[in-house]
Amino acid sequence: MRVVMNGLAALKPKTGVGHYVARLHAALGDSVALYPGEPASRLVHQFQNQLPTPAKRKPGDDRRRALGELKTLAKHLGKTAVGIHFALHCRAAGYDLYHEPNFIPFSAPLPTVVTVHDLSVLLHPEWHPADRVRHHERHFLPAVRRARHVIAVSHQVRRELIDVLGVAPSKVSAVPNGVGNEFRPVPDTELLDAKRRLKLPTRYFLCVGTVEPRKNLLTVLRAFADLPAKLRRHCPLVLAGPWGWKSEPEREYLAANPDGVLALGYAAAADLPAIYAGATALLYPSHYEGFGLPPVEALACGTRVLASRSCDAVREVLGPHGTFLEATDVSAWRDTLKHIASEADERAGENGIRHARAFTWESAAEQTRRVYEHVLGLAPSRVSARRAA
Repeated sequence: MRVVMNGLAALKPKTGVGHYVARLHAALGDSVALYPGEPASRLVHQFQNQLPTPAKRKPGDDRRRALGELKTLAKHLGKTAVGIHFALHCRAAGYDLYHEPNFIPFSAPLPTVVTVHDLSVLLHPEWHPADRVRHHERHFLPAVRRARHVIAVSHQVRRELIDVLGVAPSKVSAVPNGVGNEFRPVPDTELLDAKRRLKLPTRYFLCVGTVEPRKNLLTVLRAFADLPAKLRRHCPLVLAGPWGWKSEPEREYLAANPDGVLALGYAAAADLPAIYAGATALLYPSHYEGFGLPPVEALACGTRVLASRSCDAVREVLGPHGTFLEATDVSAWRDTLKHIASEADERAGENGIRHARAFTWESAAEQTRRVYEHVLGLAPSRVSARRAA
């Protein structure tokens, strides 16, 4: 059985889908080819680096608006060209199956498996850029219907695919994400060294993820700003993640209320375990997730997690090992932060760590292999394929 996986999402600075692609493919190993191969990857990197990056738009700024439209057109043309090359490559290489790990597959002459990470673009279009919404509305549902099988990253997303989109239950499997082996409690000496290197405070609350509407960071910023100044100094708030789409409200609020908040920006993957392990608590007020890697990664590092009660997938993944608050109840978040900041550090405990460590990429890879075999009507066996050129 020869399988090819689209690896384009792993070529840029990694957020959720990029990490999924890189981790799952690493666990599958050379048994699954990754497209594009090394030479093509270098060309894609060069193309991405040459795209113009428009500055923040101002009213009436026609030049910046035109630059943004040019970038959108260039991305569209680039995707079209890559799609044509991918179809030609599949024919030439003779693959048996194509796995698209990023929602919408290329048009390819192969049985296709699609991974769906969440339905936020369809359920909450107000949280996403208009061009992304239009693309999903035009292509996502037809792609799901064409796919031979759909992988959902949680049972919650599987239920949504069945209940909201009408996907047949036999056509969709829940295959949870994994937690990398590096996410573990960090020895004190190693943790102190990491805090010095990253200039982190002794104690701190932590938020991890791209700042965008559905992440609901404003609730945490407002709750933190309501704490007494002494507590904000004693236990600052660290933000680890890039500024995303429509993040102006968070930027403006932070500019007006900067005391005790440290914005790290995009955090390198190698630094994340220590950042998690050094935190007094991870704060995850997101309105909606398909899985929620940061909460389970933090839990694996022994860090307690505060999350949104409305986030069904995160409650599924954490089970009884998280503290859940109403997403927009600023006073509840403030009071909980005040209690935690005033008390001695409390870790997640061994049960929480064991629970998180049960999510492995090896298990995700094995379940994914079984999906491949099911689609192709094969008896369970090891997948055999070569790396894409």
